[in-house]
Amino acid sequence: MITNIGKEIVNTIIKDDPVRPHLDSDFRTSSHREVYALYEDKYAEQHFPDEDIKAVICVAYTNEVPKDEYELDLFSQAACQDGQRGHIAVFYTVWSYSKGAGREIVNTVAKELHDNERATRFVTLSPLTEMAERFHIRNGAELLEKHDSCQNFEYTL
Repeated sequence: MITNIGKEIVNTIIKDDPVRPHLDSDFRTSSHREVYALYEDKYAEQHFPDEDIKAVICVAYTNEVPKDEYELDLFSQAACQDGQRGHIAVFYTVWSYSKGAGREIVNTVAKELHDNERATRFVTLSPLTEMAERFHIRNGAELLEKHDSCQNFEYTL
């Protein structure tokens, strides 16, 4: 099961982020940005302890596809003006604590956001690594663009 986690839990886990550990919990939980955690189904009706998280994904909502962290910040702030919400869900970091959980959280969050009409597109802001490229291609995403410091992949449902 996935749940949107708050700043307190985010503070305890961002040290584990292999891609963007420098982004603090204020960044990750403001300007229409959210953090989701994947838990075992046994926690469906219980408290969510931070030590039992299987995977984490950080999402920003924009109206344009960002090519770097600066644009991610700018576009997510711009998309939330006047009570609006961006229609593009940008997965800008994901990490897992158990095998297969990274794939599971990407697919589960994308489906939930789509089903609840919170986003119409699902893109990544991924590092320029072979590991990131293999992960997204293997999980059904298509490469959109490569930039100086990041690359974008798109997931379709």
